[in-house]
Amino acid sequence: MKLRTLVFLNALAVALSIGLVNFYFQHQWNYFFISFGISLLVSYIVFYVLLERYIYSKIKIIYKLIHNLKLGKDLKDALGDYVYVSPDPINDVEQEVKEWASEKKTEIDELKKQAKFRKEFLSNLSHEFKTPLFAIEGYVESLKEDDLDPEQAKRFLTKVSRNAERLSVLIKDLDVISKLENREIPLNIQKFDLTILVKEVMESMERKAQNSNISLVFKDKYDVPTFVKADRDKIRQVLVNLIDNSLKYGKEKGTTFITIFEMHEQVLIEVTDNGIGIEEKNLPRLFERFFRTDFSRSREIGGTGLGLAIVKHIVEAHDQTINVRSTAGLGSTFGFTLQKVKNPLSNIPLINN
Repeated sequence: MKLRTLVFLNALAVALSIGLVNFYFQHQWNYFFISFGISLLVSYIVFYVLLERYIYSKIKIIYKLIHNLKLGKDLKDALGDYVYVSPDPINDVEQEVKEWASEKKTEIDELKKQAKFRKEFLSNLSHEFKTPLFAIEGYVESLKEDDLDPEQAKRFLTKVSRNAERLSVLIKDLDVISKLENREIPLNIQKFDLTILVKEVMESMERKAQNSNISLVFKDKYDVPTFVKADRDKIRQVLVNLIDNSLKYGKEKGTTFITIFEMHEQVLIEVTDNGIGIEEKNLPRLFERFFRTDFSRSREIGGTGLGLAIVKHIVEAHDQTINVRSTAGLGSTFGFTLQKVKNPLSNIPLINN
């Protein structure tokens, strides 16, 4: 509602009240009209000055400030710049305040979430580094002893080497994630046969699968040439990490299935195991760095806790998606998409091996 309309309605109400009171005592219409006219004029002027000077002008400043702050300007610029104010700023201010409050609440929630994530990340990072460092420190102190048996010294050196290697892998994985997040690792996008790559990865991991007493199966129904556009080396790493994860958490004498589904624009690759599975409450955090669903078992089987985080970053760097389906006690399925090559004879460089 515009200011003048609002002032007129209030002045009209006051004037009518005064006019009717005057008519009640004087019983003459001329006194009613005279008092009504004078009251209307005086009330209109008074109300207009009061509302414009002490209320409406302040609302305009608030509206202007909120509007400019929403545009990302600092406080000084927000107060100094001109901005168009509509004829009905009261409703506009109400709407602006609601939107602004909603945006700020979202920002605050996101900041709290990030703060919690940073706190957990630093705690996990500290723990991951302390474990091998303390082990190395302990073995080195033992090696300083003069009466140490040569065979025992050799065992200690082996353990020192193993923990140093673990630290090296951890630092390397953190560096990879950091570069992927900052897009510092360029993607070498080429056309290649995904089926051949899957077979190569399976062959390279056959020994590890045998040691885990788990069978790797590439379903024959989908064992056909499937051409995609992606970074072949990085997709190899994705497959290695997902299959390795299925071997770590698969059950003995179990099976890991690799399946390829062709869709209209994309290709879906799924790695399925019939292992211990994952509880539903843990699924949203599964791709976070250092997140472990079973901490004690994760320690026993090794790993840095960064494999799935690296997988997620690589897939998203290709502008594709990754998801997980799992049931505790039955197994898990990790699936990710790649861009499909509709015309294998196109001019995109082809890699077959």
